[in-house]
Parts: sequence; structure tokens; C-alpha cells
Amino acid sequence: MSVFVHPSSFVDEGARVGDGTRIWHFCHVLPGAVIGERCSFGQNCSVAGGTVIGNNVKVQNNVSIYEGTVIEDDVFLGPSCVLTNVTNPRSQVVRKALYERTLLRRGASIGANATVVCGITVGRYAFVAAGAVVARDVPDYALLVGVPGRRVGWMSRHGHRLPAPDAQGVMACPESGLRYREDPPGLVRCLDLDEEAPLPPALAVGKVGYDALKR
Repeated sequence: MSVFVHPSSFVDEGARVGDGTRIWHFCHVLPGAVIGERCSFGQNCSVAGGTVIGNNVKVQNNVSIYEGTVIEDDVFLGPSCVLTNVTNPRSQVVRKALYERTLLRRGASIGANATVVCGITVGRYAFVAAGAVVARDVPDYALLVGVPGRRVGWMSRHGHRLPAPDAQGVMACPESGLRYREDPPGLVRCLDLDEEAPLPPALAVGKVGYDALKR
């Protein structure tokens, strides 16, 4: 594999881009940015210096990733979602030394047009719905909707809302069958796979649409 950069895009000297990554039309990767392997950047994306992006990250059209952002493996950023790095910006006040760290943990999904306020952590496999505004830390596997964002349930690694727990407190993904449990309250873990483990190949291709499994 090799890196693909569309002729309309610029990857500045001093940026690091991993093998197999594809950078499409009208993108700009600035010096000091670190991008992992097998990532994909849609049209009109900007990646600032001082950002760290893991492997297999998918960034859709019109997304800017600012200095101070750390994105782990397998994160999905939907079209036109917004990331920031200063809570109280003023044009007249220079705060370049005060950029706040935003951490998107492994497998998280940020929906189209959602806004993630800086200085927070979005947990592993959390799912932020389209248009939501995230202003506080998001737990692993949380389903967050609305303005301001609020948790309305839990999502599986396959992106399906988990059903109510059974008598043993277990919630099973309707597509994959992987089991989850909330214990202690507010902390969900997968019982069948470690949160840092990749999906087995047999489970890595979706076979059922979301609407077919809605509960």
C-alpha cells in the first residue's frame, strides 16, 4: 500500500501520513500533523499541526481537525461535524498556548453536523447523533442526542442501540450477538471482546441495516 493524495490537496513537509491513507479533494494537512494508517479524508478537510490521528479513521467531507485534538483508532467523523480547541475564543486575545485537548477514544462515531466542545473526552464506541452538541465527557458506548447532548441509551460496537438488560443484566447486540453489561452504573463493557481488540473478520462487515433492527 501507499499514501494517496489527490492533486488538489496539500500535505505539507513535516506532516506524517501512514501507509494506505487516502486524502481526497481540496484537503490540507499542516506541518506537525500525525495521521495513522488506512485513514480516509473526504473533500475539503483540514488537519492542523499538533493533531494526532490513529489508524483506520474515517473523516467525511468538510471537517476541520484543530491542534490539541487526539483521535484514536477506528473513529468516524461525520460530514461537517465541528471540533474546537478554545472554549472562550476572542479575536483580540491570543490563546495559542492554551489550546485545550479533545480526546476521541477508539471506535467513537460523531454524527453529521454535531459539535464537540473542546476539552472533553468522547469514550470508546460512543455514538454522537447528528446535530448534537457535546459539552461534557461522554461515557464508553453511550448514545448521545440533542442540544445540549444527553445520553438516551447505549450503543453496541456495531452501531445498534442495545436493548434493556435481561435478568442477568446482559444487553446483546441485535446484529452481532456480542454481549454487554452496565456495571457499575454508567460504565458499560463488552463481555465478549476487550475494548482495545479489533473485531473478528467475520463480524467486521455489516449485514443488516439499522432500521431492520431498531427497538
